[in-house]
Amino acid sequence: MPKDGTGLTVLDPWLDPFKDALRERYNFFNQWRERINTSVGGYENFTKGYEYYGFNVSKDGTITYREWAPNAVTASLVGDFNNWDVNTHPMKKNQYGVFEIVLPPKAGKPVVPHGSKVKISMTLPGTNERIYRLPAWIRYVTQDLNVSATYDAVFWNPEKTYTFKHQRPKKPESLRIYEAHVGISSSEPRVGTYKEFTANIIPRIAYLGYNAIQLMAIMEHAYYASFGYQVTSFFAPSSRYGTPEDLKELVDTAHSYGLTVLLDVVHSHACKNVLDGLNMFDGSDHCYFHEGQKGRHELWDSRLFNYGNYEVLRFLMSNLRYWMDVYQFDGFRFDGVTSMLYKHHGIGYGFSGNYHEYFGDLVDEEGVMYSQLANDFLHEKYPTVITIAEDVSGMPGSCRPVREGGLGFDYRLAMAIPDTWIKLLKESSDDAWCMGHIAHILTNRRHLEKTIAYCESHDQALVGDKTLAFWMMDKEMYTNMSDLTELTPVIDRGMSLHKLIRLVTHGLGGEGYLNFEGNEFGHPEWLDFPRDGNGSSFHYARRQWNVLDDKLLRYKYLNEWDKAMQETEEKYGWLHSPQAYVSRKNEGDKVLVFERANVLFIFNFHPTNSYSDYRVGTGQAGKYKIVLNSDDKKFLGHGRVDPNGEFFTTEGNWDNRDHWLQVYIPNRTVLVLAKSD
Repeated sequence: MPKDGTGLTVLDPWLDPFKDALRERYNFFNQWRERINTSVGGYENFTKGYEYYGFNVSKDGTITYREWAPNAVTASLVGDFNNWDVNTHPMKKNQYGVFEIVLPPKAGKPVVPHGSKVKISMTLPGTNERIYRLPAWIRYVTQDLNVSATYDAVFWNPEKTYTFKHQRPKKPESLRIYEAHVGISSSEPRVGTYKEFTANIIPRIAYLGYNAIQLMAIMEHAYYASFGYQVTSFFAPSSRYGTPEDLKELVDTAHSYGLTVLLDVVHSHACKNVLDGLNMFDGSDHCYFHEGQKGRHELWDSRLFNYGNYEVLRFLMSNLRYWMDVYQFDGFRFDGVTSMLYKHHGIGYGFSGNYHEYFGDLVDEEGVMYSQLANDFLHEKYPTVITIAEDVSGMPGSCRPVREGGLGFDYRLAMAIPDTWIKLLKESSDDAWCMGHIAHILTNRRHLEKTIAYCESHDQALVGDKTLAFWMMDKEMYTNMSDLTELTPVIDRGMSLHKLIRLVTHGLGGEGYLNFEGNEFGHPEWLDFPRDGNGSSFHYARRQWNVLDDKLLRYKYLNEWDKAMQETEEKYGWLHSPQAYVSRKNEGDKVLVFERANVLFIFNFHPTNSYSDYRVGTGQAGKYKIVLNSDDKKFLGHGRVDPNGEFFTTEGNWDNRDHWLQVYIPNRTVLVLAKSD
């Protein structure tokens, strides 16, 4: 494999014309890595910025506070502890634009008490204007809506901190992610807490058989309805849900269940708030961000980081290490990677897959470099780390190692899959579904680059759209989801297709699988955060676990199906096996057949037709048994298939397979077969 960043061309010869661009990209990464190595001794010191900047307390109680604010002329630390007096605690500025103050303890105690509200006050050049800002590296911020809508920085230095008791779990071979939002995890119309999530939700996730949790909206954000994507304080876990120690307990408890915990990290942009964000931090337009229009995202109405700035890189890379070391997260889902990689940020741009789109003037080489640096550091420091890119562009090499010229992510999200399911449900009748198209969308991914497949995103749960369950069953979910009522055609169809869509995506769509909280049991109603347009109501900003726990309601059947999917995958491991071989895409029968991990998947999507003695091909000879059957009555099926049936192969070519067997496959049913001998 070449060592100049052109290794991608060995895997994909179509990249050969772009060797020079790949080489330049890799050289740019190496220049920055070398700068980090020579300036501070490499990643190890560079990524410990949170031990240098912000508030740090020594064992004897001495507080050192530092802040990078090159545009400011003077700075003072102010807060409850000094009655907000700008004259009592001035800071000194060095040649690099870093202000510092050292506060020895008094009477054996820190000068700034734990829980004190603090700010940095600065004066600006020319006008001598005085400004007040929340410290950029602050570790806890709180909001008192009775006083102000903005957040207050809080000096977090408790006498007793949480002690982690459990080791990180082994890195999953097959990644099965449960995406969750702590705040909406209560059935009650209010903001849920870390402690409630720890006690009530983690056991549910473990019961279902997922092996990873992806936590959304943890980094503090000013606007709750932003879903956590307008971050104001990057080192502060959201105080809406509890304290930093509560979050540590949550992660540690998840580890005790063998669950990997991923953080939804937002380094693609930042909230434009000034009083409680990073915007205009030192009075300039360009402290952490690009100045002018280059530093603004038109669609998100937010600020864009300057990845080509040394201190900004230290801030962001230290942020990654902070969440890994201090909170023991196991990896990250990077939000908005498309925006980071391209100067157009993906706004109004439809990617066609032409390789010229991934090189040249359209690409933000500094954003590419940051992605490479972040992944290179994380995988060097933490061998078991998991990184996932949310990127719609499909940039070649996104999920290949940096040494090959890739970006270094482990996975990317297969974002076309949920769009396809919604489009089919909106625009096509069941008998018009194209098996070839479904198979193509689910298998259309770059060779040797891993993807996370999912049926529906958290965005599709928001008001204005519908979940898959809601698209299929709609108003009947309010009247016909009880076992005491007749199984109507609408509910029967919705429940059946919900199971098929989830398993075909699970089995065929990627090397990992993701589910958004509540969708596994067909959550009724949409998700709508409190806002001006709904009277600040929490009615829809919650997960209705009560409908799942009510044994008379039919949601339990979908929940048990989801559990069965995860457990069957755990046994056979198709997600970490090579991509499936699709042997049948019969448009008339609406039958889709594929093999993966020596497991045979047989889907009948036809709305009415069932088939007796239906012949399917297989590459493995022998006796087969049913290991998963969506028509089983425990999943609200009709019980038309004998669960104890045995299937014997016959030698002979069928659908380009060396053997075949025959099955009874009812309409809207999937059978999963595995060898029993």
